[in-house]
Amino acid sequence: MITADLHVHSEFSSDGKAAMEDVIEQGIKLGLKTICFTDHIDYDYPSIYNYTFELKTDDYLKKLEIMKERYKSRIEILTGIELGIQPHIIDRLDALVSKYPFDFIIGSVHVVDNMDPYFKEYWENRTEEDGILRCFKAVKESCENFQEFHVCGHIDYIIRYAPSTKTSYKEYSYSYYKDVLDEILRTVIKHQKGIEVNTSGYKYGLGHPHPKTEIIKRYKELGGEVITIGSDAHKPEHLCYDFDKAESLLKECGFNYYTIFRDGKPVMIKL
Repeated sequence: MITADLHVHSEFSSDGKAAMEDVIEQGIKLGLKTICFTDHIDYDYPSIYNYTFELKTDDYLKKLEIMKERYKSRIEILTGIELGIQPHIIDRLDALVSKYPFDFIIGSVHVVDNMDPYFKEYWENRTEEDGILRCFKAVKESCENFQEFHVCGHIDYIIRYAPSTKTSYKEYSYSYYKDVLDEILRTVIKHQKGIEVNTSGYKYGLGHPHPKTEIIKRYKELGGEVITIGSDAHKPEHLCYDFDKAESLLKECGFNYYTIFRDGKPVMIKL
């Protein structure tokens, strides 16, 4: 049984829907031993979208310390962050992670060419295949140029918002994007980072987590071992979403352990 959810959002994220207390109580109810809040910091998120993902970090960490003390006998609460990586903000990200003592850092790509693929303008004037490939290349470039994270978040995030997914989900081909996806995985492994199994893919009706099964298998084939499990929950009811499916999938892919991070150090836990 997976007893740690390492990708969780609260009201401190601009798109968060719940107080930390409500999320923690749900985690306890579900039998979690460990929960890691990973609220968003996306510096220079495009202003046209009316979201501000510049977390009030001091307030966030203060609240986490209060929660840790309040719940210390009931659940382990870890201090995490999800960093949105863009090439021109790497210096700001470096400064942030050198200032604050995060247990766990997810490195994600939410913005490509100053557009979030969630919104339709990203897909204008490009084919679906080109839009997906451009995002994968942005993930590769991010992993090459910034290493101050522990796992690469939801590698195929882009698939949620591809035009075909908006109508009826069309399975995308790993083999079609194999070259760039393998480059991402090799770069992650080279720099001793990991990937996450993000179960929100199930929630979005994709039939697989992020990334899809073939990518998880390939990561294992290439020698990858560090793999965390996260629901990417923005509401308490989505905590631990389909973790039973994720556990079965990881075992099928040859993994015997999943990972949590304390003080930036990986801890392997048997599946």
